Amino acid sequence: MNKWMKAFFASEMAGGVAMLTTALIALVLANTALNDVYHDLIHTPLISKFNLHYISHDMLMPIFFLLVGMELKYEMLSGALSQPRQRVLPLFAAVGGIAFPALIYMAITHDTAGLGNGWAIPTATDIAFAICIINLAGRSVPAAAKVFLLAIAIYDDLAAILIIALFYSGSLDMVPLLGAAAVALTMGFMNRRNIGQVAQYLLLGIALGFLLYKAGIHTTVAGMITGLCIPLKGNYRGKNSPLESLMHDLHPLVAFGVLPLFAFSSAGVSFEGLSLGILLEPLPLGIALGLFFGKQLGIFGVTYIAAKSGFAPPPKGASWYTIYGISLIAGIGFTMSLFIGQLAFSNELLQTEMKLGVMAGSLLSAVVGLAVLKLRPAVT
Repeated sequence: MNKWMKAFFASEMAGGVAMLTTALIALVLANTALNDVYHDLIHTPLISKFNLHYISHDMLMPIFFLLVGMELKYEMLSGALSQPRQRVLPLFAAVGGIAFPALIYMAITHDTAGLGNGWAIPTATDIAFAICIINLAGRSVPAAAKVFLLAIAIYDDLAAILIIALFYSGSLDMVPLLGAAAVALTMGFMNRRNIGQVAQYLLLGIALGFLLYKAGIHTTVAGMITGLCIPLKGNYRGKNSPLESLMHDLHPLVAFGVLPLFAFSSAGVSFEGLSLGILLEPLPLGIALGLFFGKQLGIFGVTYIAAKSGFAPPPKGASWYTIYGISLIAGIGFTMSLFIGQLAFSNELLQTEMKLGVMAGSLLSAVVGLAVLKLRPAVT
């Protein structure tokens, strides 16, 4: 594993701890006498109509997807996905890890009106939390298995952007959409010319986000497109890679700012008046079982079939037992599942049930996945 990859996993581990801490703080505040203080804190406008919830979801999450876009490009060009054979297996595993959770969710919720829009909630993997759990497993997880999980999560995030753009955006306004297309093409042209002035891409990215918002498409799409357009080669601050330099600069901001703030504003679920029986309601049950069973069935099943059929080799040095543990860990959906869930449902009760389902499925996947990896048998 190269130096950059080791630094990445270290930062994701710390970021996962930061997110977990802010999520727990939000849960504590929401279930004590400070509940009103918590809700005032995230819903009271800070600047004009912009409150903490709006800022963390609509203004800061595009920064997260900017980083995701750059990570995807880096891995495709010079990282874990740079060789065709390295791309195939995690791509098919990611497709399985998206399809099976969605199918399980739809099977459980199909008889309940108004829940169909949440099919994509259990399809996501939270890479920061997943890496945090993987690192807790210690040396029992080989480097190749960690990279395999990273590749699946990157494909997951790309799929999430496509899902948001296609299924969770409003009615389209063609005039700003054409303007957005022109901006995106401009960035693509700059990329082809290896123009390395990052500030120009960021300014165009802001314009792209505004135009997409006006067109009825969520601003996170602009973050991903901008990230994919920033060149890997070129000159930036005396360094050789604008993309690597900006990734290095953004990692701390995203890991210790954007994602923890998102977790704090999203995880504050009050359990007052709720019983454990609510987890058996179709919405939370569909999400929880989609994350826990869907991810392991989709990822492990597709990986096993692809490898045994000779279509794509499994990760080097990783036993099938380890790959099964990785597929369990991929069921930690927290950040992206919550984000998609809040786009899917505006009803407060449904949002509460959605959050409970995401937390239950993610917690179960984390605990069982960690146990599987820690108790890895000597014979593989």
